[in-house]
Amino acid sequence: MIRSKNEVEPPYSLLAELTHRCPLHCPYCSNPIEMTSKETEITTEEWNRVLSEAADLGVVEVHFSGGEPLLRDDLNVLISRAHSLEMYSNLITSGIGLTMEKAAQLKAAGLENVQVSFQAGEARLSNIIGGYKAFEKKREAVYAVKEAQLHLSLNVVLHQMNLENLNDIILLAEEMGAERLELANTQYYNWALLNRNRLLPSRDQVERAREVYEEAKVRLRRKMEIIWVIPDYYSSTPKPCMGGWGAIGLTVAPNGVVLPCPTAGMIKDLSFENIRDASLRDIWYDSMSFNNFRGDEWMPEPCRSCDLRHEDGGGCRCQAFALTGDAYATDPTCMWAPDHQLIENAIQDAKSASSTQTSPIIYRRHFQDKPALKK
Repeated sequence: MIRSKNEVEPPYSLLAELTHRCPLHCPYCSNPIEMTSKETEITTEEWNRVLSEAADLGVVEVHFSGGEPLLRDDLNVLISRAHSLEMYSNLITSGIGLTMEKAAQLKAAGLENVQVSFQAGEARLSNIIGGYKAFEKKREAVYAVKEAQLHLSLNVVLHQMNLENLNDIILLAEEMGAERLELANTQYYNWALLNRNRLLPSRDQVERAREVYEEAKVRLRRKMEIIWVIPDYYSSTPKPCMGGWGAIGLTVAPNGVVLPCPTAGMIKDLSFENIRDASLRDIWYDSMSFNNFRGDEWMPEPCRSCDLRHEDGGGCRCQAFALTGDAYATDPTCMWAPDHQLIENAIQDAKSASSTQTSPIIYRRHFQDKPALKK
């Protein structure tokens, strides 16, 4: 259903995924299994046009991400372009390659915030999870950010392998002088779904970690903002899909495909437009892909009759598709979903796999054969 322009607010943010290339091999990566090659990435000129169209559309902040955005030779140029268009710019990075010289260059180009990912609070576990000896390089990147007087955020994806390490993670962020720490419990799409038995924690692990978070939030409330992203599999009702499908922001993938959320490309039943063929404005307001799950007309029961439908929007469309094969299904994480048993089964499977340690880690690889997902 195409909705009237008067019913759709302009987007607030743009996630600019500059590349899928990355030195890390994180098993929870949300990038697609079939990633974009360097040869098919959109050009500097095309990205400059995207940024101009985003500014005209009303976007006020741009998040430069990947993969690893530092692998793009034109990152300085793109940040400078965003700055000239009066958009706030944030770099989301593994930190690999972020030297003091590079940080100073990015600051001069107009960069305002850097979000560095960490995999754990200490080197050995961090390097195991990332599949690369990156911990000390990340420390160096943080030092470069602080020296350049850029705002610093840390992001840590939480899962079975590092939840017991949460206190060390928080102490590390405090030691590094981070202004913001995002503790994001794993969302099970793409690579994370392949590794679900190794990554999905127990309910007890989540509750213990939540207690650590709550204590730290109080202790550090005047020093550092700490964000806790609730784990879907242990919540009774789902979260809204990125604040609502096509409601707050949009993503441009490395090959120019425009998505309502970073993982929406996994929904094979939908066709998504490319910036090489249409403007951002037309895609945001008029495309079937963006309008498909706006509002509540599309919702099945029990969503359509639920009092929470305008709060959670029916849950995550990517999660519904990943677990049921139907993007229109009620998100199975909802306790009233017809497919909620899928979540209970996944929790039990992960518990069994954890006790036997039979599930190997499938590390993210750029251009490997697609691994088979066990049903």
